[in-house]
Amino acid sequence: MIALLAGLCGCAASAPTLVPANDRPFDFARDTFAFVNELEWSYRLDPATGEMAHDGSNPGAEYTTRCFVLARSARQFFQFARFDPSQPRSDAEGYRRRVRQVIDHDPSETADVERTVIPGFASLREFSRAWEGLLKQELGGWSESEFQRGNWRMILPFSRRGQERDALAMVREIAVQRPPVVHVADFPKVSINHAVLLFGASETPEEIRFDAYDPNNSAQPLRLTFARVDGRFRLARTHYFGGGPVDVYEVYRSAFY
Repeated sequence: MIALLAGLCGCAASAPTLVPANDRPFDFARDTFAFVNELEWSYRLDPATGEMAHDGSNPGAEYTTRCFVLARSARQFFQFARFDPSQPRSDAEGYRRRVRQVIDHDPSETADVERTVIPGFASLREFSRAWEGLLKQELGGWSESEFQRGNWRMILPFSRRGQERDALAMVREIAVQRPPVVHVADFPKVSINHAVLLFGASETPEEIRFDAYDPNNSAQPLRLTFARVDGRFRLARTHYFGGGPVDVYEVYRSAFY
């Protein structure tokens, strides 16, 4: 079984066709959702270990375990939708139909398709602020995060050379307006098991700094760094993760991921 999975991994790791998802760069203020994936647990930073500890369930949280759903959907709207504020606004059923048209596409698609027009709004941020309830109903449930098709990959080892190849491939994708959705994990520790969308990259001789849309935080981008010296990704501290080394790989890029 491990050999089979490794073989699939080798096939899926081949370089994707770099077809732009849009003719402009991803804009955090414009292309992200106004609402967030809520946390199932309350977290607190343990000053002794520097790690996040669970502090019980998060009271009132209802829209949880949707990080993959929101990161994927942000990419789908960026790739398959066009917002037109000059057109008259639609009703709920009209928007529901358009949202379904957008998410029926897989982010791995490379064919040039006609974009679904979202009338009456200038951006996904604006649209999701006005139609939060409808979007939460239509984008997908918790199972689409728990059983995302690429989850199997995190159980296999990540080589430092392989992570470097992945980091450079992500830089190339961002450069051609094809922002990758990535799975961030630290299996088997599992202090983080999360999805973000990478939309910016800057390089120095020491590291690559990625800007990410974090579905858990609609207020500001998240920093993910790849250090060349040891071939490791590191995620910045957040309100749910203490920060530190993680494994990263792209999802929604093929039949296996």
